[in-house]
Amino acid sequence: MESGLSQCRGLVELNMWSCITDFFTYETTKSVVVKSWTIGIINRVVQLLIITYFVGWVFVHEKAYQIRDTAIESSVMTKVKGFGVYNNKVMDVADYVTPTQGGSVFCIITKLITTENQVQGYCPESERKYVCTHDSNCTKRINKPGSYGILTGRCVPYGNGTKACEIKGWCPAEIDTIETSPMMEVENFTIFIKNSIRFPTFNYTKGNFLPTITDDYIKRCNFDMDENHYCPIFKVGDVVKYAQQNFTKLANKGGVIGIKISWMCDLDKSDDHCSPSYSFTRLDAMSQQNAVSPGYNFRFAKYFKMEDGTDYRTLVKAYAIRFDVLVNGNAGKFNMIPTLINMVAAFTSVGVGTVLCDIILLNFLKGAEQYKAKKFEEVSDKPQSNGLYRSQLSLRHNETMLESSDSGAFSIEHYS
Repeated sequence: MESGLSQCRGLVELNMWSCITDFFTYETTKSVVVKSWTIGIINRVVQLLIITYFVGWVFVHEKAYQIRDTAIESSVMTKVKGFGVYNNKVMDVADYVTPTQGGSVFCIITKLITTENQVQGYCPESERKYVCTHDSNCTKRINKPGSYGILTGRCVPYGNGTKACEIKGWCPAEIDTIETSPMMEVENFTIFIKNSIRFPTFNYTKGNFLPTITDDYIKRCNFDMDENHYCPIFKVGDVVKYAQQNFTKLANKGGVIGIKISWMCDLDKSDDHCSPSYSFTRLDAMSQQNAVSPGYNFRFAKYFKMEDGTDYRTLVKAYAIRFDVLVNGNAGKFNMIPTLINMVAAFTSVGVGTVLCDIILLNFLKGAEQYKAKKFEEVSDKPQSNGLYRSQLSLRHNETMLESSDSGAFSIEHYS
């Protein structure tokens, strides 16, 4: 009995010691060297392509070694200058620019349709769809909003022997079908843009006034793509042309033009390499394709008071070119963390060549069965009589196995 317990304790101690020794062992992979021109060339070409991609595109073009900041903080101030003539009146900035704050979105009015001396009261609608013969024609519209006021349901004389549905509101009702010519002097107006930006990640600030710009240069320069691409003064006609639009059509119906300022900065280089670039586009392109509401227009009113205290106003329907100044940016600076991450990714991706070569080697080349026999080792799950599991190389007895004496690598010679 005691001898049996001693044997059990001995086996337990032996198993524990075996586990400990197995834990403190080192395992290494077995290499199979295939001397084949075909697979060797494929392997090197794939590795070269991967390395070229990471060096040329990832590191050089995309600058993956940098940490980037796209959360640009921006301030835009604008100012328009120029004089025009409309309806025999000289128009200055206070007349044709709205809103007056000089922000990043502003309008230059090109055409006006005015309805003067409107007062609160009752009057007929001015649109043709409200022409009527009896009150019943207007009663069915009473719960629907009118074009220029609240419908009363009555059919009243309009003029020239016609009648129209009556409204309660500002009278007389607006007639916005009058044809007028736009103020063509707008084409020569100038827009001054002052832009300041900051990249918070790097605490880097800059403006579109470069150090080389002087007061004398500002007074005489106008932006153009070739010579004065850093001048902050833009002619309206040039902006419209760069946006590939026709000024006459744009001034007649109105529209929205985007002035885009891009800051693409490499902060590893000198400060001169962080400069703005300008581009221009039509933002309301869909309105050009829509005949229902083309262009851009809006209404506003100027209010007055009569001597008896009655309020009256001048209603203005304005066609305008709206300018949206859009600022975007992307700054980068060297940082060790993205550099290491992308280097590890590059080295890991080189192993893709090995996977591709293994697929070709084991499935498509002549002698694929021989390669499989050398690469894979079969282990039987049935123990032999001595209690050990039988392990053998899956090689045919008539195949020759060359084993390196120092590295454990099998070499298979094949000439394709």
